[in-house]
Amino acid sequence: MYIKSSLLRSLGLFFTLFISVSSVRAQYQPTWKSLDARPIPRWFTDAKFGIFIHWGLYSVPAWATNSNADGFGSNYAEWYWERLNNKKLKIHKEFVDFHNKNYGPQFHYQDFAHMFKAELFDPQQWAKIFKDAGAKYVVLTSKHHDGFALWPSREAWNWNAADAGPHRDLAGDLSEAVKKSGLHMGFYYSLYEWYNPLYKQNVNKYVDEHMLPQLKDLVTRYQPEIIWPDGEWDQSDTTWRSREFLAWLYNESPVKNTVVTNDRWGGGRSHGGFNTTEYGSGKASLERPWEECRGIGESFGYNRNEALEQYQTSEQLIKMLIDIVSRGGNLLLNIGPAADGTIPVIMQQRLKDMGDWLKINGEAIYGTMAWKEAPKSKMKDIFYTRKGNDLYVLATAWQNKIAVPSVKAEKIALLGYNGKVNFTKKANGIEIIAPTLQPGTYAGSTAWVYKITDAF
Repeated sequence: MYIKSSLLRSLGLFFTLFISVSSVRAQYQPTWKSLDARPIPRWFTDAKFGIFIHWGLYSVPAWATNSNADGFGSNYAEWYWERLNNKKLKIHKEFVDFHNKNYGPQFHYQDFAHMFKAELFDPQQWAKIFKDAGAKYVVLTSKHHDGFALWPSREAWNWNAADAGPHRDLAGDLSEAVKKSGLHMGFYYSLYEWYNPLYKQNVNKYVDEHMLPQLKDLVTRYQPEIIWPDGEWDQSDTTWRSREFLAWLYNESPVKNTVVTNDRWGGGRSHGGFNTTEYGSGKASLERPWEECRGIGESFGYNRNEALEQYQTSEQLIKMLIDIVSRGGNLLLNIGPAADGTIPVIMQQRLKDMGDWLKINGEAIYGTMAWKEAPKSKMKDIFYTRKGNDLYVLATAWQNKIAVPSVKAEKIALLGYNGKVNFTKKANGIEIIAPTLQPGTYAGSTAWVYKITDAF
């Protein structure tokens, strides 16, 4: 009887431990209710500013029309191949005419592979540019809708940067450099491929034998901390097997504790990680972390057809960052490198200006949160961020006086300025009195940030 009881107790303990270990290993179930409950890692919500990179075969023609005849995204240069083939589009003829004139009617999109050489690509230089810009993370297009992979993918044999073109692991080289610089590395990945024969013939087989193995290879090989899917609109989340993949990603992958994902998994962008907006189109809410992605110009892939006025100025980009962060979001600002691996100088200049501003004012951006009680000010150029009990008042236009209701203050500082900032206490808050700045007394420009210590 004692032996049987001991045996039963031992078996009971074994099964209890087994169930406990299994539940830890499978913390998240392949259901949206379970997956959506996973907290988004803090590093992402603290980061606020990242660099998006659209780079691939489309960087060779690097061209798109400037017409918006077919609506949103008509001038995206990374869609070059699709625009050439889609006869339903109004802009189709423009693309065909450009292509025939410069490459000839017998030149196929696949022929761009041998022209995509990336001979001047220096991943360490890229990483330095991104770090100096004040970015905290990087997201590279590992594979866009054309299916061409920037790493030696088994599933993209002879249609990847190691087998063709540069004959180099572009994704791996950049990932290593970015991580060494102290930034977080992530990858964009297109779930669908325009002209993959397997996708066109049998989407379920494509998902099982091509997409999922390729995506898991990307994760296990480079251990990125962001997975940024796209092209999800073509199928449902069930067809993409999104829930199964995310359960693996969150429970078993080598980045299960730190990885972040977006909401582009099929099913109407209502599930997954952070919400995404694109050129201001999409959902942005204080209730869930979100990220705005857009280019410095009007295209993601490098578009040689863009004029200067189509590029955002440094001032516009800094104000955009301030606005987005004040509403609880991140800015994922895109650059489009050239096919030779250089980042266009105008893009470098914009990034440098942002970095210079962030060196002085970064504490009002990084690690902050939206001030949910922020007043709806009549001054459109006043924004707020909060960090603990400190409040930051960001002015994108100079104001001699700024009224801030519902706060207290004992000390106010203008970031980048060593002098005193005066203020008056009001019945319902305070009023900041701008200091008189002399040349050489203030290092900043473009937008001015006041820090109110212990405002709450």
